[in-house]
Amino acid sequence: MIDDSGKAEVGDKIRVAKGVIHYEGILMPSQTACTVLKLKNGYNIGLKVNPETIITVEPKEKKKHQEPISHPCKKKIGKLPHISILSTGGTIASKIDYRTGAVTSQFNAEDILRAIPELEEIANYNCRMIYSILSENMRPSYWVELARAVYEEINNGADGIIITHGTDTMMYTAAALSFMIETPVPIVLVGSQRSADRPSSDNVMNAVCAAAVAAGDIAEVCVVMHGSTSDDFCSIHRGTKVRKMHTSRRDAFRSINAKPIGRVEYPSREIKLQSNYVKRGEKKLALHDKLEPKCALIKYATGASSESLLFHSGSGYRGIVIEGTGLGHVSTEWVPIIKTATDAGIPIVMVSQCINGRVCDRVYDTGRDILKAGAIEGEDMLPEVALVKLMWALGQSPDIGKVRELMRTNIAGEITRSSFNVFPAREN
Repeated sequence: MIDDSGKAEVGDKIRVAKGVIHYEGILMPSQTACTVLKLKNGYNIGLKVNPETIITVEPKEKKKHQEPISHPCKKKIGKLPHISILSTGGTIASKIDYRTGAVTSQFNAEDILRAIPELEEIANYNCRMIYSILSENMRPSYWVELARAVYEEINNGADGIIITHGTDTMMYTAAALSFMIETPVPIVLVGSQRSADRPSSDNVMNAVCAAAVAAGDIAEVCVVMHGSTSDDFCSIHRGTKVRKMHTSRRDAFRSINAKPIGRVEYPSREIKLQSNYVKRGEKKLALHDKLEPKCALIKYATGASSESLLFHSGSGYRGIVIEGTGLGHVSTEWVPIIKTATDAGIPIVMVSQCINGRVCDRVYDTGRDILKAGAIEGEDMLPEVALVKLMWALGQSPDIGKVRELMRTNIAGEITRSSFNVFPAREN
């Protein structure tokens, strides 16, 4: 039986009693005859309801009116720094939708501030929602709007920027902002692997560490995320050298072909530096926000037909990145298509699917043929970074010679002189 005349609805907090055993939790959707509860520990449990089962619905709390948390972004001598939080959504701004049982983006930067009071010890904040999306829905045109919003906040006096973002495509956005903005202050992207209403959520520590970096001296675009599976420190990754290396672990992000810029100890918030960085105030604010979105990233696989490259080079794409094998190779069948594309003014950039290491097409005959066909070596750039950089380079100039020059120039730390010869930690 169900108390309250069966008025329990999805999302209600209920108590299910079966004799001397009882469970309390949030009523979840169910496609079976079982009643599904989300318990306080974050896990779900399915219970069979029978005539002896008593379900009690707890009274709903009245929502209190909350004033928006927003401070004018102006410097005040002797006061805390002013940081702008730009929210784009993602898991850090998500919670369970009890209608569907799925994680969805439902609250903004102001809600994050209310949920994490420790942030108020670090800075004053100006909150601004740009998007409320999961990161798979991000697109190049959104990067442009976000870059312009960041530029506006810094131009209005922000001492640092925090961007809340979904983790799945965070590295693309970080790379795009790295190329589009020359910044005198920190620009920090942060997210979480687990939503705020899960006991194992990483949102609090990530947000606090991100705020510490945004108030600090590292005037670059960077990503701040858990550095280990424990709540002990966050790594500070350069925006053009970071990749998500695990689907669900809290320490999913790694710096590739480079050391992290540093780490933020928690809970002390002490920043320990590990490599060189651009310091606060070294650069003047500048915006280079033109992008050419019609670019493609193609992964070569054994026996792959050159038709994929032929299709992209003949259907309006302005630039192509090929993720080749080893040192940057594709089948010899692909070489004539590469030459046809480059002769037509379509830049082809070769990167490696090995992740660690750099492209060198001068070792084997195939590589030398690829270079003769006009391909551009992507050095040690990650494939996604090379794609974003190619979009940006084509936005600066349609001339393939200029694009070639830009792609071979280190703009934002995306190219290093020698690859960092350390593999990612082996999983247990």
